[in-house]
Amino acid sequence: MTLGVTLSSSTLTLPVDTLVELAHEARDAGLHSAWFGQTFGYDSPSLAALVGREVPGLHVGTSAIPVFGRHPLLVSSQAQTAQAATAGRYHLGLALGRVRKLPPGPRRPARSPRGGTPSRTGRDPQYIQYGGSRPARREHAPDAAGRALRAHGRTFRTRPGTRHLTETGFGLPYQRPIALLREFLTALRPLLDTGEADFHGELLTATTPLPAAVPGARPPVPVLVAAMGPQALRVSGELADGILPFLAGPRALAEHIVPAVTGAARAAGRPAPRIVALVPGAVTADPEAARRRAADVLGFYETIPSYRRALALSGVDRAADLAVLGDEEAVAAEVRRYTDAGATEVVFTATDLGGEADRRRTWSLLGELSRARSAAPPA
Repeated sequence: MTLGVTLSSSTLTLPVDTLVELAHEARDAGLHSAWFGQTFGYDSPSLAALVGREVPGLHVGTSAIPVFGRHPLLVSSQAQTAQAATAGRYHLGLALGRVRKLPPGPRRPARSPRGGTPSRTGRDPQYIQYGGSRPARREHAPDAAGRALRAHGRTFRTRPGTRHLTETGFGLPYQRPIALLREFLTALRPLLDTGEADFHGELLTATTPLPAAVPGARPPVPVLVAAMGPQALRVSGELADGILPFLAGPRALAEHIVPAVTGAARAAGRPAPRIVALVPGAVTADPEAARRRAADVLGFYETIPSYRRALALSGVDRAADLAVLGDEEAVAAEVRRYTDAGATEVVFTATDLGGEADRRRTWSLLGELSRARSAAPPA
């Protein structure tokens, strides 16, 4: 079992140089991996490649790139380039995406940070569009929607979801996501393994009239899927190397998610999948204040059907209830609960819920746990 963190801020978009500094800090603390969300700003494979090359020894990953608007040939090139740049320490995360429905707030005027007045169209608008010369910023990362919401004072009920981003941003219909995921993974696997593909599906085609292998991209890039629903878990077990569940507690993992994906992998004759659990949390002396902060950062996930289901299966009503908060002993005990539930790797997110001092304290504990587990003899 390994431990990692996401390199992000719950309130800010960090400069690349700052992310490199944080990656050095994570590695020096003893952490195994650092992960990046995909936004309409940063390109996460490029960012992972840069950070991984700057910080030898640290594994880097993306969590996660939506398959809509991407093509297996291009994603393969990005992933293989990152793998070669990091000497085999890159992990590719893919996602279906779901409509993200943000919580309501008081309906009062707001101003864009860039200037201009926000406008909304239709009976049930799906996003905030600001007037002005530049388009509205829309992001896919786990912290991105909450960050945008807080920047505007929780003013509007919004749905900056994958359906809207796909259909408006890319001009593509958001249809048959499970079928697309299956075809995407089927085409991607030989590209990562051999640099060649000859796939003709119902939804996409991927062929290589010229070789598509990147020198040095070895071992083949592992592919993980941000899957929690039954159909996505089945496809992931059959075709991917593992999954990236977020806001799925130990109960949901042990009783539903892990059995589903491992059963699908076993039926397909594949190795047991990796279960990389993304867990919000921090070591803090004031867990009540941190939980209030977590409610603000994570609350919008409670309106998304796939996350609502995961919360219910976890036995909680609120996303903040799954935030792991407390002293070192309490957080270490929760890490053990996740591993006992079947997580092969635990990645902490939102570690700045209690501020910078708590983030450093959290990384220090996770590094100690990671080193202790690495030194322990195999069971």
